[in-house]
Amino acid sequence: MEGLQKLKDKIFESDIVGAVEIGVIGGSGFYSLLDGAEDVSVETPYGKPSAKITMGKIGGKSVAFLPRHGVKHEYPPHVIPYMANIWALKTLGVKRIIGACAVGSLQPAVQIGDIVVSDQFVNFTKNRRDTFYDGPLTTHVSPADPYCQETRDLAILAGRELSLRIHDQGTVVVIEGPRFSTRAESKFFSDAGWDIINMTQYPEVILARELEMCYLNLSLITDYDVGLQGNSQTKPVSHADVMKAFSENNDRLKHMIKNLVPRIPSVRTCDCEHALDGARLEV
Repeated sequence: MEGLQKLKDKIFESDIVGAVEIGVIGGSGFYSLLDGAEDVSVETPYGKPSAKITMGKIGGKSVAFLPRHGVKHEYPPHVIPYMANIWALKTLGVKRIIGACAVGSLQPAVQIGDIVVSDQFVNFTKNRRDTFYDGPLTTHVSPADPYCQETRDLAILAGRELSLRIHDQGTVVVIEGPRFSTRAESKFFSDAGWDIINMTQYPEVILARELEMCYLNLSLITDYDVGLQGNSQTKPVSHADVMKAFSENNDRLKHMIKNLVPRIPSVRTCDCEHALDGARLEV
């Protein structure tokens, strides 16, 4: 397997001095998380990431922050440079990613302002490049458990210490966007028992796994998708509603991340850093 190790070394080589182990991907409102912030430009084989990466500190730990949609929210979900974003964070030395996002609820028990720590996704996107591995070595990375369990456990504890309304598991349905769901689509997702809906979790989470990075999703509920069945007062989601709810509840998510980051250990005990073990057959 010497050839496989050389390929991994090439993929994972860092071009930037001063590695940072924790990355946060989220909205532009998260800039205020970081102390001593400084912007860094990173070039990747997949083009430029959504924006410059801001380096700073949270609770004494070095953190890299990347606004998923760009500084001015110029990248809609279906054209976000996901591969460049993940590669850029890997280049900086990031081992764990906290992916914060706004989501819609598919279930009445998951309410606006709640935070879901996702454990599964269902992918309904169709036009996104979603792997770093196009050959010559065929690579099959298992996404059976796509979200890092070690980091999930720490996040749940951090949220509960702050008395936040936390759901310690949940399946996120990822749709292509930029349009929202029809009533029929939303009913299909809801009837399947899935919990929340979003446009950005895929392929972000699986690309991180392909580079053996831990990935944690923190989903802030901003709406009820097409509304709640049987409740005519709950209207279908609009972009304005999402942004308003996210703005009103964003501080909860930021407080949770600030409580979480200092307790994340440098040494990983999860299996994320071994995601490529057994993923290839070298002949």
